[in-house]
Amino acid sequence: MSKTKTKSGSFLSRETKRNLIAYSFIAPNFIGFCVFTLIPIIFAFALAFMKWDGSNPIQWAGFSNFTRLTDDIFFKAALKNTIIYCLGTVPLTMIASLALAIVLNQKVKGRGIFRTLSFFPYVASLVAITSVWKMLFHPSKGPVNNILFNVFHVPQENLPQWFSGGLVLFSMILFSVWKYMGYYMVIYLAGLQGISSELYEAAGLDGANTWQKFRYITWPQLSSTTFFVVVMLTINCFKVYDIAIMLAGGGSGELTTSATVLVYYIYQKAFIDWDLGYSSAVAMVLFLLVLVVTIIQFRGQAKRDKA
Repeated sequence: MSKTKTKSGSFLSRETKRNLIAYSFIAPNFIGFCVFTLIPIIFAFALAFMKWDGSNPIQWAGFSNFTRLTDDIFFKAALKNTIIYCLGTVPLTMIASLALAIVLNQKVKGRGIFRTLSFFPYVASLVAITSVWKMLFHPSKGPVNNILFNVFHVPQENLPQWFSGGLVLFSMILFSVWKYMGYYMVIYLAGLQGISSELYEAAGLDGANTWQKFRYITWPQLSSTTFFVVVMLTINCFKVYDIAIMLAGGGSGELTTSATVLVYYIYQKAFIDWDLGYSSAVAMVLFLLVLVVTIIQFRGQAKRDKA
């Protein structure tokens, strides 16, 4: 059967040509996504039910990898630390970035410079700023402990060890808030600048004070922005790895149970212990945890939008 040519003499219609051109632009990114993201994710799901050390043949393990989690104290510690880190970092970062955005949205002198300085920690090298941070909070030579010792007369033996023991998670939270609040400040600034000034003028004529303007105008108008910030912050907090390694891991990259987080534990089991099946099971737990939290957030936002 011979193909019928179009009026232009081509075997392909104009619409088909346009589709092929569009697919040709999409194809490189889609192929890269499939090869480096989609296929590894599917393989990780399957590997969670297998036993494999990377060299010997893969063996079926069933649900044994998941049952091991209930007796693994390091997994429990990593899960607990990750949740505590998220519960501390998300609200503090949101509050700090919103407060900073409100201040720098005002007509203050040099606000462009302050905006740049606030955003700088986010774009600066993590290795550089963690080195500076560890110098500032050094147990014996850091200026923070020196101030506590010389000004507040805290005994030398009671000076806090910021990157070990119970304070390591607090230090990670504090560092994360400082590093990321500039980025989310920019997002809140965009949301604030989208609020009509007429709303504030009308509220002022009705005698509303600053707090009432924030409560009844600013905060409701920023609900979609806040939702985006909370979702992104939550996902990023569950994925934390580099901050834990740089602040608490030291040069050896070894973390204690007081600072181990889920992503680092996945890396440790996969590429140090070469227990790839078990590490995939931990990754699945992390995936389900993030999925459940995200679904809850989306449903909560949907209910607020309907109200």
